[in-house]
Amino acid sequence: MTLNNLHDVYHDQLQDLYSACKQSLEATTELGRAASDKELSEALIAGANGISEGMDKIKSLCATHDIDPEGEHCKGMEGLVKEARAHGLEEDFGDDATRDAMIISQYQRMVHYALAGYGTLAAFANRLDLDEDGAILSKLLDDTYDGDRHMTEIATQGGVNKQAA
Repeated sequence: MTLNNLHDVYHDQLQDLYSACKQSLEATTELGRAASDKELSEALIAGANGISEGMDKIKSLCATHDIDPEGEHCKGMEGLVKEARAHGLEEDFGDDATRDAMIISQYQRMVHYALAGYGTLAAFANRLDLDEDGAILSKLLDDTYDGDRHMTEIATQGGVNKQAA
């Protein structure tokens, strides 16, 4: 497909982010099962729920623009998911806290990709005067930031990093 204007780029990136979310959903669920810290496990389950809700909203946005949300495969998230599995699930760890610290780092890498995607799409929507789209994407961006900050709190204030040290 030729990308001729910002509308085309916006549509392409909606599909890319949908793919990214779809891939990270499964990995986040797996990381949640592997986490030993109860608060971390619960946060990852909440993260998976948030990803699923985001996918539903992206799918709805795609429908309003008559595009298939499955139209792209996000290679960036494919790599991040591969890394998350290799480093957070398949690696050998001396103790559970060390694994939990690694799980947080791998999850946050995936989340930061989503933050970039939501932020970019919100900016595109606003430039294209797609006010409703922009509001939805800005809300998803805010929710994703909240989840990322919560994960940082679990690592630093909740004690995961301290226990791993």
